[in-house]
Amino acid sequence: MKRGLRSRLAKYGDDEFSLFLRRGFLKGAGYDDEALSKPIVGILSTASDFNPCHRTAPQLAEAVKQGVLAAGALPFVFPTISLQESFAFPSSMLWRNLMAMDVEAMCASLPMDAVVLIGGCDKTIPAELMGAISADLPAIVLPVGPMLAGRFEGTQLGACTDCRRLWASFRAGSISEKDLNRAHDQLMPTAGTCMVMGTASTMATIAETLGFTLPGAAVAPAVSSERMRIATATGRRAAEMAKTDGPRPSELLTKQSLRNAAVVLQAISGSTNAIVHLAAIAGRAGLKFDLQELDVVGREVPVLVNLKPAGTQFAEDFHAGGGVPALWRRLRDKLDLSAKSVSGETLGEVVKRWPGYVDDEVIRPLNRPVVEGVAIAILTGNLAPQGAAIKLSAATPSLTSHEGPAVVFTSLEDLSKRIDDPSLNVMPESVLVLQNAGPIGAPGMPEAGALPIPKKLGSKGVKDMVRISDARMSGTAFGTVVLHVSPEAAAGGPLALVKDGDRIRLDAKSRKLDLLVEDAELNKRRTAWKPPVKPARGYERLYIEHVSQADSGCDFDFLVKNQT
Repeated sequence: MKRGLRSRLAKYGDDEFSLFLRRGFLKGAGYDDEALSKPIVGILSTASDFNPCHRTAPQLAEAVKQGVLAAGALPFVFPTISLQESFAFPSSMLWRNLMAMDVEAMCASLPMDAVVLIGGCDKTIPAELMGAISADLPAIVLPVGPMLAGRFEGTQLGACTDCRRLWASFRAGSISEKDLNRAHDQLMPTAGTCMVMGTASTMATIAETLGFTLPGAAVAPAVSSERMRIATATGRRAAEMAKTDGPRPSELLTKQSLRNAAVVLQAISGSTNAIVHLAAIAGRAGLKFDLQELDVVGREVPVLVNLKPAGTQFAEDFHAGGGVPALWRRLRDKLDLSAKSVSGETLGEVVKRWPGYVDDEVIRPLNRPVVEGVAIAILTGNLAPQGAAIKLSAATPSLTSHEGPAVVFTSLEDLSKRIDDPSLNVMPESVLVLQNAGPIGAPGMPEAGALPIPKKLGSKGVKDMVRISDARMSGTAFGTVVLHVSPEAAAGGPLALVKDGDRIRLDAKSRKLDLLVEDAELNKRRTAWKPPVKPARGYERLYIEHVSQADSGCDFDFLVKNQT
């Protein structure tokens, strides 16, 4: 197998000329013959002024380079698409697959023997893993790390759980705009990703559990010296991987490691977004992420990590309290500790050597969990034949068994226009339903599932209602929210047939979500349903024509490997 600069030569019809040309350009950049003879480590950087969460990515890349050089390999930094939640219109999820294609293409076309994947904000690590698995090049993930918690009038604030709490209070009239703005200055006080158990912290923790990071790399703060040391160590390890040609992603991503990810997802009360991402990641390896197994695991694994929004602490506390390997130790009887890590160790070997200290308040023992019940449950029923998700650890217990009349919003635009209309026919017992916000309908399945409480109810003290949609929800959000209803409305799923006043029954204990309308009436409505008009051109047209449903990961059908 060709290595280093001899790999993936540009096609000129003469490989030796291709190499001659490549070496010439690099000599023009100041490299000498000795340097050009070494194994090559690519360093994928997601640095972008449109991604403030990744503000430290350039410094991390430099630290990785130091590690690569110290271990005798040659580092090359290269860019890729960078996605930040609040900057990508209409939703970063629409562009996740494009980033994954970019990662795969660069890993398959550039001359490198291993790659370091710098990522963090919600869709970047999933996209990087999807692309790296498809390319099957030795790969190691380096999360940018979470922010430090902010402080405001004696309390700690965490983006974006407290963003949502403060905004809801402002909408309800219980906090002034002046005080909101003062708190706003402290919500994102440093570089890094959200410092609660949102999607970024969830996916970094999952990446570590799947074996794609060095042990302890998931939640060290972005602005800490430890994060820089992790980056240097990641570079050294990547150089070793370049020399030994492994481990490759195909060796790390297995049915056993996916089940480990399900166990940890439940134990951290992680973002429901992880369900979609894990399904897509598994699909790239020809595997299926089993939603029913996730549900079964949830009944057996309590929430142990005390981070907002399910708990009270922050990512910096999780790291200081022992980090992800300390959580593995708590869960050792529920994990397959023979699963491999990119460090060259098994999870069991990492646990065995990991420091014994653990903060019992942050990483709780099994007999004193943060939440005794299930974190994430999978629902089925005539409203969600292929499944739906609910984060029970963020829900109001009294609403998880509920029946009420539907108040239907047919699109995101309809929701924005009418949710605060004083004449909206809505009561506290109503079930808010959002249609056409799924992969095809939005398009891109935005984080719109946690529909705002109508102002006419919020101003009277209503803080939660049952909400149902084919959209997603931020991992930082909370409430009795049913998500990922599949098939989605825009694909002709039953959600498309719901009308105002229809009664809907949620029975989370029985894992059921049902529309209480006669089959004959539903068939009549189905006959009248029409699919949405497709975009005329470009990536959005490609997306809509090839994206799968939420239960399959919302990946493109032509990128999924034959599943086993």
